[in-house]
Amino acid sequence: MARAQTEGELLARAQAGDADAYAALVRAHQEIAFRTALLITRNAADAEEAAQEGFVKAWRALGRFREGAPLRPWLLTIVANEARNRRRSAGRRAELELRAARDEDAGGSAESEALAHESRGALLGALSRLRADDRLVLGCRYLLELTEAETAAALGVPAGTVKSRTSRALARMRGEVER
Repeated sequence: MARAQTEGELLARAQAGDADAYAALVRAHQEIAFRTALLITRNAADAEEAAQEGFVKAWRALGRFREGAPLRPWLLTIVANEARNRRRSAGRRAELELRAARDEDAGGSAESEALAHESRGALLGALSRLRADDRLVLGCRYLLELTEAETAAALGVPAGTVKSRTSRALARMRGEVER
């Protein structure tokens, strides 16, 4: 029985030109790449294209990847840059298209499900009324569950900026929820 290869082993094989190894890396990171691009583009089709193009660009740039560095922030930075480029070229869209997570408590009462749906709707509504920078940082940190370092890499800002933007965005979000 073959053992599963580590990300580092797959990365080394991919850097040596192994397309199958790179495909395995893409599969491991495609969902978070899509979700990152979706936060930026606010359009599922644009996000899918941005993620795909980001992976193509990452494949071409594998030779420049710094050995020992974490792969995920590097990939997300490329995808986020591609998504920002697509968003700029497409212009602003009216609504933030976020997919609400399904309620894991499917066996709950109809009343609790209705309250959870209402709360989620209120939070997403408040999030959509925030500035784009606020939506991005909160989306990366809490919807995508990225670390501060990964959020900083994806948004192309220092980690301290992520901390301060998160704090200010949460304060503005509280104000929107209390409306």
